[in-house]
Amino acid sequence: MDQDQEQGKFKLCIIDDIKSVVEMISRKPAWQEHGIEVAGTALDGEEGLRMIRETRPDMVLTDIRMPRMDGLQMTRAILDFLPGCKIIILSAYSEFSYAQEAIRLGALDFVKKPFSLDEIVKVVLKAKELCLQERHETARLAAMESRIKESMPILRQEYLTFLLHHQTTEADARSRWAYLEIPLAQHDFFVFVAEIDHFAEKLQGQPVQEVELLRFSLHNILEETISAWTRGVIIREATDRYVCIINGSDPDTAALITEACCTNVSRFSRNTLSIGMGLGVASIHELAAAYGQALSALGYHFYTGGNGVYNYGDIENKPLALHSYSAAAEQELLFALRSGNTGKSLQVLDQLFAELLDNDLLPEPRYVESVGYELSFRICRVMLEQFPYEQVEPLERSIEVMKHRVHPSLQDIRGLLDDLCREACSLVEEARSVESTRIIQQAKAYIREHLNTSLSLEQVAKQISLSQGYFSNLFKKVQGVSFQQYVMHEKMEKAKAMLIDGLQVQEIALDLGYEHRRYFSEVFKKYTGMTPSEFKLHYLGKE
Repeated sequence: MDQDQEQGKFKLCIIDDIKSVVEMISRKPAWQEHGIEVAGTALDGEEGLRMIRETRPDMVLTDIRMPRMDGLQMTRAILDFLPGCKIIILSAYSEFSYAQEAIRLGALDFVKKPFSLDEIVKVVLKAKELCLQERHETARLAAMESRIKESMPILRQEYLTFLLHHQTTEADARSRWAYLEIPLAQHDFFVFVAEIDHFAEKLQGQPVQEVELLRFSLHNILEETISAWTRGVIIREATDRYVCIINGSDPDTAALITEACCTNVSRFSRNTLSIGMGLGVASIHELAAAYGQALSALGYHFYTGGNGVYNYGDIENKPLALHSYSAAAEQELLFALRSGNTGKSLQVLDQLFAELLDNDLLPEPRYVESVGYELSFRICRVMLEQFPYEQVEPLERSIEVMKHRVHPSLQDIRGLLDDLCREACSLVEEARSVESTRIIQQAKAYIREHLNTSLSLEQVAKQISLSQGYFSNLFKKVQGVSFQQYVMHEKMEKAKAMLIDGLQVQEIALDLGYEHRRYFSEVFKKYTGMTPSEFKLHYLGKE
């Protein structure tokens, strides 16, 4: 678009073999007020055509009959190199058939002689209005074309994403491929999916600019790596994931490319990639199948934790669940949890996963992950048999946190189960400790109230409804001394207090359940290192 068009002006050229007519039409109307500039005038067809080639006007007003080149010839010539020009024919009544021919050739209109200036102005303004409409349409189309060109990368990405998720016909794919100028050959492809390892944990709370800078830099590393081997297109499928479509038919070369991508990302950034690669496909409409294979292969990083390549060819035709674990192993785990045995529960968990996994032929990751969550919820249900929901709820929350993680690994699932076992056993142990303390406090109160009796282990155990053996072990565990040692301590401490209070030895012995004073004195001396009389004298002497 030239400067006059940008400023909204329209150029008009006037051609007639009568000079006065040319001067009248070019000078008398107020063309400037209408946004029209007279770009040139001529008195014959040849001169007029040269002028039109130089000035390239929007509108031409020309006589039909002129020397050297008539209006019909000039109309043909003008429209050949300036098809958008609006040509208005001036013709006498006798030349009407010529004017009609000019219209057929592409002239816009004609004005019959003799004519008034008003008629001329009216027809030129009509031509100007058409020019204005065409300019607007041209500008609209140019803007649309510009927008399409600017959005072409996005359109390519969207179409390739469509091809990865939906099958299409080869003919339709090829036509769109060409229109979008996709920089890949239309045959022989590999698709691989690259995921940034531990992306969410690493960048949690980071500014958006930092996240985008990382994604952009990794995109560039992948792009440069692939371009050193073949043609490829990279699609940002998710915040932490890229899908790469490359040309090639050799699986070994494709494997080298993916390994190079992992190596270069690790070398030139602080990140690593997990890559899943599908089998090679020959045609565009097979891309969706290759993408599905790549995703399946990517899932096997569940076992590795990332930073490597899994090829679909290595896992092809594996059943969903190759192994399970025995019901007996699960029951043993739950029994260990109910009894609060942390060591045993972790040991059984190891055995259970050893049954589930076979290093030579690993089960499909989703299956193992689901087994992990199933076990997790069973642990919670077992705890709910013994504890109120408020105490078990933190365990359930930790499971939900794990379920919201993007692609947890086997190590993550095992870590969750180990933690649940420890926390569940801790709940049992804590509850047992509280209950044990309550029971022993009850036993101690009974002992203190019955120091005047022989206080046998059997007597106290029966009082609190426990077996002798269990009570004996529990008492020592909670109190730190044996039952007999504790009873002896309580009796001797009371005996010391009674001696200080001035009671007689015989009286104290009977009060503490000793039938013979002499036996009491022996026990007291063994406990304190002094006879009752020596203790009393020693105490009173200190006073």
